[in-house]
Amino acid sequence: MKPRVLASHEDPNGTTCVDILAFPDGRFGYAMFRRDPEDGHGWRKTGAPEGPRFATRAEAEQAARDLAPWV
Repeated sequence: MKPRVLASHEDPNGTTCVDILAFPDGRFGYAMFRRDPEDGHGWRKTGAPEGPRFATRAEAEQAARDLAPWV
């Protein structure tokens, strides 16, 4: 099963986005995406396919903030 997106945070330039995720097993995580305005393909995931998992949403959000301060 796919994770559920709880929140999506886009950077001020509109080129990077971080989603906060809830996985079916009760854990949380985040995924980072990027897009190039001149490329019509939209958002592309960066990093590991599943990314790190955390026991709480707060831990996932803090880890995402450590990588992307606008979160």
